[in-house]
Amino acid sequence: MAGGAGAGGAGAGDGVGAQPGKPAQPPKPPKPAEPSTPGSGSQPGGGGDGTAKPPPSPPPGKPAPPPAPAALTLSAPQRASADKRWCEKVTVEFRNTGGSPARSGTVTFATHIIGALGVDWATIRSSQSLPTPIAAGATRSETYTVCVESWRVPLGMRVETQDVSAVWE
Repeated sequence: MAGGAGAGGAGAGDGVGAQPGKPAQPPKPPKPAEPSTPGSGSQPGGGGDGTAKPPPSPPPGKPAPPPAPAALTLSAPQRASADKRWCEKVTVEFRNTGGSPARSGTVTFATHIIGALGVDWATIRSSQSLPTPIAAGATRSETYTVCVESWRVPLGMRVETQDVSAVWE
């Protein structure tokens, strides 16, 4: 029986391994008791002592960083005839997908001079002011009159503004 007592000590260890359901029940109550002791409350759900508290902290920190800079996307240019063959009216839509307004900037037009047979003879770049301010999340449309020097467009030739780009602050 003394061996039984020794076996009982070993049996206690064996009993934990032999009967996982019964020993698992006593550890389960201490686990919930441990999270309630620190008072974090996030430990039972997250299981991590320090990792559960920091996630709530970053959301309050997100408003603290400065807003994202302005980010403009431009539509394809919509062209219309003007009263002179060396000019055309170009409408562009500006969409600010950034977190800050676009306060200033420049729109650059690449106007192609097209010959009577469709040959692209030259590309002339010109710039005009951006229609500012463009608020964050806003869309603004602007129609520009884009012209090149009249001597560049002889009779039978025409202009086509094919590319538009912008730079902003």
